[in-house]
Amino acid sequence: MSLNVVNLVGRVGGDPEVKYFESGKVKCKLTLAVDRRSRNSDQPDWFTLELWGKTAEVAANYVRKGKLIGVQGSLKIDHWSDRTTGVERSTPIIQVDRLELLGSKRENDTGTVESYNDTEF
Repeated sequence: MSLNVVNLVGRVGGDPEVKYFESGKVKCKLTLAVDRRSRNSDQPDWFTLELWGKTAEVAANYVRKGKLIGVQGSLKIDHWSDRTTGVERSTPIIQVDRLELLGSKRENDTGTVESYNDTEF
C-alpha cells in the first residue's frame, strides 16, 4: 500500500506566479506559510505549491499575498542540474489537487469556504 497525501492550511506568501502554455494548460506557483503547533516556534514552515488547470486559474484570480487557504495534494520532488556547477539539486513541491479559499467575511465576499477541485471542472 502507498499513500501520498498532504493537507495544509496557511497564509499565502506572495501573489501567484501564473504561466500559460501554448497547449492551453495553465500552471500556478505559490508559497504557503504554515504555523507549527508548538508554543516555542515563532517561524512558520514554508511550502512551494504547484496548481494546474482550473484550480490554477482560480488561484490566479482570487488568491493574493496574505490570503488564508487550505490545500490538499501530494508531495513530489523536482530534480534538476545546477547550470553553473552541474550539481544535482532537488526541492519538495506540493502538487495541489484541491484548493479552499478560507478566511473572514471581509477577506471573502460571501464569507463562506469556497472549494475548488481540478477534477470537478
